[in-house]
Amino acid sequence: MPKPIYVLSGPNLNLLGSREPDIYGHQTLDDVRALCEARAAALGHAIVFRQSNHEGELVDWIQEAREAACALVLNPAAYGHTSIAILDALKMLNVPVVECHLSNPAARESFRRKTYVSLAATGVVSGFGANSYVLAVEAAAGLAHSS
Repeated sequence: MPKPIYVLSGPNLNLLGSREPDIYGHQTLDDVRALCEARAAALGHAIVFRQSNHEGELVDWIQEAREAACALVLNPAAYGHTSIAILDALKMLNVPVVECHLSNPAARESFRRKTYVSLAATGVVSGFGANSYVLAVEAAAGLAHSS
């Protein structure tokens, strides 16, 4: 089996299902994990699925992915708009990076329309709720096979 796809989620995503469900939906992070695991398995991949509210922990996991992952899906949440540390960690990766968002940042407040993660991402999937993660895993698997 190939190296796993890392699926990392940033701050406040542990509260999916109860946090602003009109924006982020009613599915929990455990629901998202199950969807990702099922899609990855159908594509012949395992995933490493993690969430943290701590920027440094996300940086550590991105660095870990340098050697351990075949691709990375990252929902940086608010850190996408603020974290140069995450951008710098992503720029050191030699695997495809798919940025993922539940909502469509371009349709929200102006400060959400730019992410530092996009500067290092191979592609972006946004606006499809929990299905954004599934589409991002599918894209990551396809990119991993072509690299």
